Amino acid sequence: MSALLEVSGLNKSFGGLKVTRDVSLKLAAGNRVGLIGPNGAGKTTLINLITGALAPTSGTVLLMGEDVTAISAPRRVKRGLARTFQITQLAPQMAICRQVELAIHERLGSVNHLWKSMDSFKEVRDEAHDILRTLQISDLAERSAVELAYGQQRLVEIALAMALRPKVLLLDEPMAGVPSGERQVVLDALDTLPDSLAILMIEHDMDLVFGFADRILVLAEGAVLAEGTPQEIRRHPAVRTAYLGAEV
Repeated sequence: MSALLEVSGLNKSFGGLKVTRDVSLKLAAGNRVGLIGPNGAGKTTLINLITGALAPTSGTVLLMGEDVTAISAPRRVKRGLARTFQITQLAPQMAICRQVELAIHERLGSVNHLWKSMDSFKEVRDEAHDILRTLQISDLAERSAVELAYGQQRLVEIALAMALRPKVLLLDEPMAGVPSGERQVVLDALDTLPDSLAILMIEHDMDLVFGFADRILVLAEGAVLAEGTPQEIRRHPAVRTAYLGAEV
C-alpha cells in the first residue's frame, strides 16, 4: 500500500541542541499510529516539522508522494494534511457551526465571498451539520466554545480538522486536559473517523494509545527507540523499562 505520508531522515537542531534525530515513518490510508515517549522526547517538535510549523535541519516530508518539505503549513493543509493541538485553539465566542463552516470555506477557497447571502452557502451549512452529527455534537451547533465542557471543545477541534477533508490527520494529545467523565465522548468520536484516513496520534494515555493504534512508535531523546504493533511494544525490553513501567 502506497504511503500518504512519508518522513525520511528528519533532523532538527536548535544551535547545538538536537531535538529530532534521523526520524523516519510512513502512514498509509487507514493506518492508526500512536506516537509515545516521555516529556521532552520531541513528539510535538516532530508534528511541527511534519506540518510545516518548523523547518527541518535535514530530511524530507512527502505527502501523497509530493515533496512538501519546503512548503508552508497552509499549503500542506490544502494538500490533505490536518492537525489538532495540545491546547484548544477555538474562537471563544463564535457559534460552533459557524467555526466549522469557516473551515469548509477555507478548504473551498470561498472564505473571501462571505458577503453573499446565507442562502448561497446551503451546501456548506449542510456539510458542517453532517460533520457535527457524525461526531455526535450536533446539539452544540449554536453554542460558543466558552459554553462547552473541555471534552466537547476537543470534539469541535476534530470537527474543524475534518472540515478540511484531510487524507492525513495528526492528533496532538486529544485527551490533554479532558476530565475523566468526558473522556468517553472523545473516544466515541475517534471511532467515527473515516477508515480511509491515516492518523498519527500523540498521547500520554497508554490505555487509549494501545486501544486505538495498530502500530506504535516510541521516541526517546528525539530518535525512534522502537516501532511495532501494540503487542510488540508491550514486550519491548527498553520500552517496558524506560517508558511504560508499571503501566504495562
